[in-house]
Amino acid sequence: MKTADAFNNKKAFIAFLTCGDPDIETTEKLIPEMEKAGADLIELGIPFSDPTAEGPVIQAANERALKAGITTDKIFDMVRRIRDKVNIPLVFMTYANVVYSYGTERFIKTAYDIGMNGIILPDVPFEEKSEFSETCEKYGLDFISLIAPTSKNRIETIAKEASGFIYCVSSLGVTGVRSNISTNVAEIVEHIRTATDIPVAIGFGISTPTQAHDMAACSDGIIIGSAIIKIVEKYGRECIPHVYDYMKEIRQAI
Repeated sequence: MKTADAFNNKKAFIAFLTCGDPDIETTEKLIPEMEKAGADLIELGIPFSDPTAEGPVIQAANERALKAGITTDKIFDMVRRIRDKVNIPLVFMTYANVVYSYGTERFIKTAYDIGMNGIILPDVPFEEKSEFSETCEKYGLDFISLIAPTSKNRIETIAKEASGFIYCVSSLGVTGVRSNISTNVAEIVEHIRTATDIPVAIGFGISTPTQAHDMAACSDGIIIGSAIIKIVEKYGRECIPHVYDYMKEIRQAI
């Protein structure tokens, strides 16, 4: 299984989850249900104390998970337990510091060994990615690149070296639910497509079925995080059916 399999013959629905919020048991039960609800790929967030790319919703989820005692090893163990129940690609989303402190090679090798397909590190600039991307390449993991509205002059360079899929950031600033997405994302996607045929998924700010439909129409897939985390925050351990219903609605919209 490869990360790009999420895009086979359809618009991909990529869902994000903060591991350990409200606890690791809920995360473990939620992942297979998210697949049943229509997720084609799940980003598993490894909590970090200073998640610079995240808005208040995911920041708060990181804090709750850390307070509940989550660790990278507990997340690795959970993936080991669920990997054979989940048939879609899984990627880690975390921060450079989390990988560094675990040991870059040890982290990436373990991620590969437990059946992960890729990694996203939003705080690593393109110019500094080689210390992570080369190790990922060694173990067959995709190091997933982000392209933001500010990447204009570097879009082709980033796109040509991309692996798995390209995470196209729809808006400036941090993650979070937005009432409208004002960036001309379609233009950015078209620019990316002149440089590569790797799939492009749009994230940051998508929360409603209408937004999901519109963003999927001009890309290969959409990424939703904060809207799912808000449901987890509201319902805690009882969140699973509510997340399922919301994701079903998004799946139908795209």
